[in-house]
Order: sequence, then structure tokens, then C-alpha cells
Amino acid sequence: MIERRKLLGLLAAAGTTTLSSAVAGGAWADAARPLLATFPKPDREVRLPVPGGRVYVRINGDLDAALAGAAPPPIVMVHGGPGGTHSGFLDALALADERAVILYDQLDSGLSDHPMDPANWTVGRFVDELEAVREGLKIPRWHVLGHSWGGTVALEYGARRLQALASLVLASPLVSTRSWIADANLLRGDLPAAVQDQLARCEAAPPSPSDKAFSAACDAATDAFYTAFLTREPPSPAHRAYRPTGDRGFNPVLYKTMWGATEFSATGTLKAYDGEPLLDRLDGPRTLFMVGQYDEARPATTIAFSRRARGSELAVVPGAGHATFTDRPEETVAVLRQWLRRRDRPD
Repeated sequence: MIERRKLLGLLAAAGTTTLSSAVAGGAWADAARPLLATFPKPDREVRLPVPGGRVYVRINGDLDAALAGAAPPPIVMVHGGPGGTHSGFLDALALADERAVILYDQLDSGLSDHPMDPANWTVGRFVDELEAVREGLKIPRWHVLGHSWGGTVALEYGARRLQALASLVLASPLVSTRSWIADANLLRGDLPAAVQDQLARCEAAPPSPSDKAFSAACDAATDAFYTAFLTREPPSPAHRAYRPTGDRGFNPVLYKTMWGATEFSATGTLKAYDGEPLLDRLDGPRTLFMVGQYDEARPATTIAFSRRARGSELAVVPGAGHATFTDRPEETVAVLRQWLRRRDRPD
């Protein structure tokens, strides 16, 4: 795990400025707001046609004012997985006091259609899906944030350099499978030796359903990795209470098909994915990289990515793992609030 002193040293060595050192030092209180005790109901819900089916979209805030130019551009958030849902972004609804916040479930996830056709499970189709949401809502200009696998979609979208893109936020992004697995292997070395040994045994001979004791030991070792680097805090009461009617939740079939069985082992269709060349095509000054201090998308690796997108900025959320929005919601929302305000206007 990366300590704060080492983190600040990495930031200084990389030459990163403003947001990165400010967030690591905790100087975000100016924009921080209290946590939402309960999540507001959507101001608007729609089902929009996209390639392959229809997706569920929820909107909080005044989108009509944004379309009329009387409010800042909205922000859309692309969830992780593959196979996750919009629920991981609920704390970001606090931003709706300033702008419209758009959350949606990707096809075959959550409240969206579930055609379950693997032909839809390609990076390009998910990127086209995002653009279809913008066109369906008739939004001329918006901010795009993608988290984890959603960061892959956002990276590909940002590389298109569309006029509609006000800014791009790559939050704990999967930029390439090669770098992700390399990070996972390094982080596993920080776990207790017994946990490392157990993970190695489970990978060498995956447990069968009949061997319950071995399966439980493998699950416990995997959970130790997740607790350290994925989700470091338990869900809040508001998150536990959020259960939209008809929500089919996380899609494990989609996840396993595209990625694999665990976060640190890629066996699916994304196993050779490499988006690193796209970093050079981003509009750097309008790109923010954001990671947690203990993120499985390691800060050191993300710093290297941010340097390739020249002029981009980096924010490291203190105390957070991969799930920055639920581990440290106030800090994460504060980072976004500051960033969006500074990038609302076109150059």
C-alpha cells in the first residue's frame, strides 16, 4: 500500500500540480459538502434506444436549463464492471445542486434491457452507446466521467475528440489490461504471505463446487485483496436502502465473458485490450485522472498515464481504494466540483 509521504514524493517527481497535491494534502474542504443521508429520487427517468437495445437513464438537476444555456453543462457517469450498475455513483448526485447529473446502466446491466447477446459486448459498441445517450437527450455539450471499466469507455470516447466533450474524467481507469495485471501482481505482494500463498493455490487448481472448504478459503483470500484495494469501507445505510424496482443488478455473465473470474486475472475478451496509444490523442488540458490512494489502479501507474496526456491533471483521493465514490464520497465529489467549475466554459 502506498503511504501518504511516498505518494507526495511520486507526485512531486512526476511534476504534477494543483489538484493532485491539494487533494493528497486534504485541502478540499472549500468545496466539500455533507454526505447525502438518503439519495434523491430521479427528477427524470427515460429509456433510450442504443445499439442493441434500450438503456435506463436517470437525471437529477435541471437538464432543460443546461440545454438552454442557462446552466452549466451536465455530467454523465459511465459505470464499471463490465456488468456493474449506476448505483456506485449515487453520492455524486450531490453535484445536482449546480448541474444536471446523468447516470445510466449499460446494456445488459441493472435496469437496462438484457438481450444477453455477446455480439453487443465489445468496447466499440459500449462507446457508441454512450454517444447514443447524448444524442437521445439532445445534449450539445457535456462532461464525461468513466470509472474503472467505464474509464475504458470514456478513454475511447475522449480519443474521438468530439466537440460535445466539455471535459473528460478518467477515474481509476482500465487503460490497458497489461498494466492492470502488472499492478495487481505488485499489490498482491503487499498482502500477508498466507493470503498470497492461498491465491496462488487457488489459481493453480481452481476449486470445484464440491470442495466447499477450499472454495471458502479462495473466496476469503480474494476478499482480502478486495478489502485492501477495491472497497475499503462498508456500504452506507443509504446505499443499502437503494433498490430500484426491476433492477437486475450486477451481471456476472457479462463480467466473466469480458474480463474473467476476479479483478486480478483477465481471461475474457478484454485480456489483450490496450488503450495506452489513445492517451496521446486526448485533449490533455481538459482531462483529469482521478484515483484512490490505495487504488488497484495504482497511483504510480496513473501518474505515468497522465503524463502521456500532456497538460492533464491528476487527483489522488486520500484513504480511498478503487471505489473512491463510496470509500471517500465527500472528497471525491469535492474534486469533481472544483474540476467541473473550471472546465465548464469552452476554450
